[in-house]
Amino acid sequence: MLHLRAVCPPERTEEALTVLRAHAGTAHLIAHRGVAVSPPGDLIEADVAREAADEIVDALCALDLDHSGGITLEAVDTALSDAADAAEEAAPGEGADAVVWQELLGRTGEESRFNATFLAFLAIACLLAAVGVLTDSAVTIVGAMVVGPEFGPLAAVAVGLVLRRWDLVRQAGTALAIGFPVSMLVTFGVVLLGSVTGLFDVDAVVNNHQVDFVYKVGPLSLVVALLAGAAGMLAMTSAKSAALVGVFISVTTVPAAGYAMVAVVAGNWLRFLGSLGQLVVNLIGIVAAAAIVLMLRRRVQRSPSMERPLSRG
Repeated sequence: MLHLRAVCPPERTEEALTVLRAHAGTAHLIAHRGVAVSPPGDLIEADVAREAADEIVDALCALDLDHSGGITLEAVDTALSDAADAAEEAAPGEGADAVVWQELLGRTGEESRFNATFLAFLAIACLLAAVGVLTDSAVTIVGAMVVGPEFGPLAAVAVGLVLRRWDLVRQAGTALAIGFPVSMLVTFGVVLLGSVTGLFDVDAVVNNHQVDFVYKVGPLSLVVALLAGAAGMLAMTSAKSAALVGVFISVTTVPAAGYAMVAVVAGNWLRFLGSLGQLVVNLIGIVAAAAIVLMLRRRVQRSPSMERPLSRG
């Protein structure tokens, strides 16, 4: 179940209540008259089945509540109620298979913004990858994969392409276009400093065979990227967030960026090019597979409100 809160002007309240009453996937409908302060109006609350949420939100957006008031959704971890059980039974489809498109837009929009936190995580992940390469530690490479925040913007690019939300594509593309080069430059500086001071022996990377998979790009690199992108988008659209950890561990974006900078300091240009190729293949593969998954799911669910500009709220 999802908990829905809608702030609406008084003249729209009855229409909104009619929408919610009419849908079988609604339970625990509550109306608070005149309690909203900014914007002024009424507050409506309800629990809705996940598989009904997209249709209900679209109907409320058709009343312009997303502009004249506000609509929020949050997950309900536990609902002990016969009414809630009946709503879930009455709503068509399965909750795990339902895509709440506005929720997806909001989530990817938030995770794709370029900010200091995103850049810090990406730089730390690239540094961890470089340390893993220098120490021949596959475990450290895995740690770098988990820390890396790049899947959010990649998923946002896929969402933006499929839904033709070019504002989201630009936002996510900016985060990736700035984040990776800056993080790689930071990694280059740290590795170079470590090499000059004797902390790192970059020439030893030639014999570090446990991490050779990072720079060895090939058809299987694309296969893994496609599978990871598909699994990641399935996890995001079906509320199976636990699966995302496995997706992070399977992609070789951050490790490739870190390895490329170690190779530059070592003067090994073949491995630099291989790592760069690995990075590009993974980025393209993830976005392509995620977009395909979204297109397939969109055949079943189509949402008119998805064409609206991305909210910054």
